[in-house]
Amino acid sequence: MYDAIVQDLIDEFGRLPGIGPKSAQRIAFHILQTQSFDVTRLAELLSTVRERVRFCDLCGNITENERCSICSDPKRDQTLICVVEEPKDVVAIERTRQFRGLYHVLGGAISPIDGIGPDDLNISGLMRRLGENQIQEVILATDPNLEGEATAAYLSRLLSSMEVPVSRLASGLPVGGDLEFADEVTLGRAFEGRRVLGNA
Repeated sequence: MYDAIVQDLIDEFGRLPGIGPKSAQRIAFHILQTQSFDVTRLAELLSTVRERVRFCDLCGNITENERCSICSDPKRDQTLICVVEEPKDVVAIERTRQFRGLYHVLGGAISPIDGIGPDDLNISGLMRRLGENQIQEVILATDPNLEGEATAAYLSRLLSSMEVPVSRLASGLPVGGDLEFADEVTLGRAFEGRRVLGNA
């Protein structure tokens, strides 16, 4: 459709997660048509990120050092570990400013369809941390989908012998959402997690 080099650029953007053919085409043409777009800066940043960014030796979060800024922060509660699937989940939870403990990034979720089993995740690192530290609670914050639920169930069974309290993030209706658009699982969870209001 386009000259080979332009089509190659579109195809390359299309390989990124969450970017379909139309979005890839829009990004490519934005770069081509916007004279002020700094292509050199983008290329340098991509190269630098690939060279310098790595995964934290302790929790699996992304960092430029051996330990991420959260694991290195002495003000964090060292007795709480929140288990998440990906580094982006750490960012989402940090935005709430409700959690001051540590994290453990699994690097995905159990998904037999995709050929991902427990051995493909950073579960051994979690078990090592629990064995070496005085942890008072493990919070399972995997995604509320089939893979996330399977992962949480597996970890819950695995951790049951360690005498460490294990909790799961509550899930239910989003603020600003409409009941008619909620799926059965979400609506069911909302009923399970309901709470008494006032003095009743």
